[in-house]
Amino acid sequence: MARLVDNPELAFRLARAIVSDIALYNQEKVKEGIKNDNIFDLLAEELEEGREHFHSRTAAEMANRDHLYDRAIVDVMIKQAGKIESSIW
Repeated sequence: MARLVDNPELAFRLARAIVSDIALYNQEKVKEGIKNDNIFDLLAEELEEGREHFHSRTAAEMANRDHLYDRAIVDVMIKQAGKIESSIW
């Protein structure tokens, strides 16, 4: 079994990589979700799957530390979608 990530910086990097993959493979859903302000509904399944993957690769103390996975969603997926026109901006 692979060693679990217990360093917050590395855990955040892992979270960002997971969310980046979700955004990459779901570009149309991201675009539609930003436009219609329902991105978390459209990507609920993918984001939850990513969260489970994040938790499976990190030590228990990383689970909710600084909301690393949620911060990665904002940093990687939401901020990078800032160029998409939407009423949420």
